[in-house]
Amino acid sequence: LGRIEPLDGTRVLAGPSGFSAAGAVISELRVKEGDWVEPGQILAVLDGFNLYQAEVSRQQELLEEAQVALKRLQGLSTSQSISVSSLDEARYRASTLQAELGVAEARVEMTLLRAPQRGQVLKIYTFPGEKVGIEGVLELGETDKMTVVAEVYETDVQRVAPGQIATISSPALEQAATGKVIKVGYRVGKMDVLSSDPVADTDARVVETTILMDNPAPMQRLTNLQVDVEIQP
Repeated sequence: LGRIEPLDGTRVLAGPSGFSAAGAVISELRVKEGDWVEPGQILAVLDGFNLYQAEVSRQQELLEEAQVALKRLQGLSTSQSISVSSLDEARYRASTLQAELGVAEARVEMTLLRAPQRGQVLKIYTFPGEKVGIEGVLELGETDKMTVVAEVYETDVQRVAPGQIATISSPALEQAATGKVIKVGYRVGKMDVLSSDPVADTDARVVETTILMDNPAPMQRLTNLQVDVEIQP
């Protein structure tokens, strides 16, 4: 038995961690299910965004004023008309405001949910007006590279190797599909995909084996579908 999933699996994105995410509510959702996204793309905005963006604007104004004052004092220092302590104080203020601006910009970034990878939005769990929960915000996967994760019995795993051809079948597929073994796991565990056969050995020990499909198109909307796998020796 096996299950269909995108190459490298799926990824559920949580809300940003830290001070801005406690009880965070989605203010804006910029994608919908089925959309493709690129790394770094903003997917959702939390409700603290406007407040922190306003703080950034305020800190930028204060920093600009401090930099103008510092530049004026530096000009006067050449004529020895100001004290060294006054110039040092102006430099310290400009430096402090620069650091505070960085903190404000970091707060803004904490209210933005960005894509960590290229992928397709498979499922949205949290919509605008809803609080981000333990289920996360949305799920991503590279569905143009589909795989089948086959659960090979531990007694058969020595007969499986990368490069072998596999045939995938399921009533949900119009016809059998083919793929190639690209990875044999390193850990023996219990079966995750359970057969409907009442006499099946549900306590069997298996090794997960990944098969990259030759044609991912028929499987792009079938993530987690249970399939039957036959690996050619």
